[in-house]
Amino acid sequence: MDKNNKSITARSRSPWAWIPTLYFAQGLPYVAVMTISVIMYKRLGLSNTDIALYTGWLYLPWVIKPFWSPFVDIISTKRRWTITMQWLIGLAFAGIAFALPTPFFFSLTLAVFWLVGFTSATHDIAADGYYMLALTEHQQSLYVGIRSTFYRVATVAGQGLLVILAGAIEDSSGNIPFAWAVVFGILSALFLAFALYHSWALPRVERPADRSLRSAGNVWHEFVEVFAEFFRKKHVGVAIIFMLLYRLPEAQLVKLINPFLLDPATSGGLGLSTGQVGVVYGTVGIIGLTLGGIIGGIVAARRGLRFWLRPMAWSMSLTCLTFVYLSFASAPSLPVINICVFIEQFGYGFGFTAYMLYLIYFSEGRHRTAHYSICTGFMALGMMLPGMAAGWIQETVGYQNFFIWTMICCAATIGVTYLIRIDPAFGRKGS
Repeated sequence: MDKNNKSITARSRSPWAWIPTLYFAQGLPYVAVMTISVIMYKRLGLSNTDIALYTGWLYLPWVIKPFWSPFVDIISTKRRWTITMQWLIGLAFAGIAFALPTPFFFSLTLAVFWLVGFTSATHDIAADGYYMLALTEHQQSLYVGIRSTFYRVATVAGQGLLVILAGAIEDSSGNIPFAWAVVFGILSALFLAFALYHSWALPRVERPADRSLRSAGNVWHEFVEVFAEFFRKKHVGVAIIFMLLYRLPEAQLVKLINPFLLDPATSGGLGLSTGQVGVVYGTVGIIGLTLGGIIGGIVAARRGLRFWLRPMAWSMSLTCLTFVYLSFASAPSLPVINICVFIEQFGYGFGFTAYMLYLIYFSEGRHRTAHYSICTGFMALGMMLPGMAAGWIQETVGYQNFFIWTMICCAATIGVTYLIRIDPAFGRKGS
């Protein structure tokens, strides 16, 4: 689709009509699989060993999704894929709700969580590809902060509001399986509503080609060509290094922030209650993240990604100092903790804008949907591997030295920005 057609589509329906709901819908299944499942299985009496082993493998669909992303690019339209996956996710969540009261709830729900994982990863591929097709380069820059913000809002809503609701039902009914069945019933209804809404809200920006004439050999040839074309891109090695290392500090921080807030002072933590952590991260943190993401998108749209790349990298890096301070401070007050979390989350939201824009920039070309998915696969790998080691590092050196270590890792975030090359006009208004 050419830029003129995109402009006509943009005038007919505002991106505000679908970007917030689309990326809220993208975030919820991920948090359900990766976070809500852990809490639910813990409340249902499973051992930590089983929980860590089985739910850890559920991350795999997001790491390997590039291997089927070419088929999303080749077969049908991104709009159709997106809506179909939302219907399937809604039905899968209903399956979890119905399986919870059964004697075989663990094996049944785990199997459905796997289905949610692969379906959600496919939804990510299609939704991200649709975003790049439906918007001009300038609009992509302008709304990248909005999309990442609503994705994170979904994360907070999932691991905050839904978990609080489950706890309230547990307390009132005493029936733990019923409480979590209600939560997944709500998720199911929400996704069926998303599918209905997006059937109307998503503009038709693609013309489906005649797929019926394609042989299996032609599809396989194009599948191989998608990957070959990605790894033939100019400076692909440097780009992969950037994707793996830009978020190195945050990949480790995100695993230990909540334990740090919850652990008692005798263990080096801040000793907050669960409710206080919910307020700190679910309210103050999300405000900082939202403002950082929105402002990042606005400034990137005005001056372009190349101009803001290094300031955004410094923003992600310097704000990590707030946790170094909190780990050394003597009994910091709740307002001070809130301020520090606000600063760190604002810096993360602002700096993450550059990362998302670079993935879009590097994915440009004939197979942008599949190439963007490959990029997000490297992103997932860059978050998974450091995060897996973060707990061991913290237990070995303690919270203070761990946060100092994350500051040292910030050198990687800043350093990789000097390796990549970006067109000065990318994302800038009028480009």
